[in-house]
Amino acid sequence: MTAPAVDSASDIEYERNLLQRIQAGDKSACAECIDLHSAGVYRLALRMVGSPEEAEDIVQETFLNAFRTIDSFEGRSRLSTWLYRIAYNTALMRLRKKQPLYVSIDPPAADDEEEITPMQLFDWCCLPEDDFQSNEARSELERAIAELPETLRSVFVLRELEGLSTEETAQVLNVTISNVKVRLHRARLWLRERLSGYFTELAHAAQG
Repeated sequence: MTAPAVDSASDIEYERNLLQRIQAGDKSACAECIDLHSAGVYRLALRMVGSPEEAEDIVQETFLNAFRTIDSFEGRSRLSTWLYRIAYNTALMRLRKKQPLYVSIDPPAADDEEEITPMQLFDWCCLPEDDFQSNEARSELERAIAELPETLRSVFVLRELEGLSTEETAQVLNVTISNVKVRLHRARLWLRERLSGYFTELAHAAQG
């Protein structure tokens, strides 16, 4: 589920070359970019809006907008990070059209909150791999993620599921690194409360 990191010298060079080709109008490079990043963009969009049809539309809008404005992209972040940001903003606009009175109730993150760590967090890693990977468990986790408040869901999806770094997630969401840390902490706590009963039963069943 996690997107591959672009961190080796060869990968960075490949992405730089791909960007240059796209900016030069190379259609094959555009197709290559879509092949590389459409799956991640789709996963983010789907978890944001909850509709496969809308998620597909967001993917199309994301790449259309990206290629239309590619000359403005200076390469200061990874290309995938930039695409995630376009997809996130596109999904957010759709959500706000559905909820015109949408107002974020997430308070500003205080600097002293960023080092808080969850206490008594259920240790899902202790579950047998087969149990955690079962369709039922995956469906339960996906339902819980879908119920997260948007500000927490986007951070959790980008950091935990798509594998972006804290800094990259902050760039996508246009928030501070401290905000990302606090929101990720809150998302984990929220999911712990939502899933504790289900996964505790799984653990007891495994031990029995």
